[in-house]
Amino acid sequence: MIDGVTIKKLEKYNDDRGWLAEIFRHDEVDYMPAMSYVSVTKPGIIRGPHEHVYQSDCFVFVGPGSFDMYLWDRRAESKTKGEHMKFEVGEELPTMVIVPPGVVHGYKCTSKKDAYCINMPDKLYRGIKKNDKAIDEIRWEEEKDCEYQIV
Repeated sequence: MIDGVTIKKLEKYNDDRGWLAEIFRHDEVDYMPAMSYVSVTKPGIIRGPHEHVYQSDCFVFVGPGSFDMYLWDRRAESKTKGEHMKFEVGEELPTMVIVPPGVVHGYKCTSKKDAYCINMPDKLYRGIKKNDKAIDEIRWEEEKDCEYQIV
């Protein structure tokens, strides 16, 4: 487990109408989202890897579809610096993952159908009214010789 990362398996409550899962409760984690968005990823497609200097991401994977999630700890002060994690999330394994700044992260759609991800970051993308020109991302996608590879 990487220090500071929260991984919460989500419980689905099923009945004859379908299912319900609580994805976020501020009384369970010390985290407060600033915005949210949903993304759809096509089969075999990779998003990331990248990291943030200031922002934490709160990803929610409940399906449809599934992903392999990858994390690398780059934080110099971390007890788990240099550690790497890979785990499954999504339709069969509904999960919430909070990734702090300095942890490289990305995911790959492993299902044969499109997969959905909700993200609730704790910072606004490009700031209030999207007025900030700088984007808080260090992108590793093009760095083919680095250790942060998603396969």
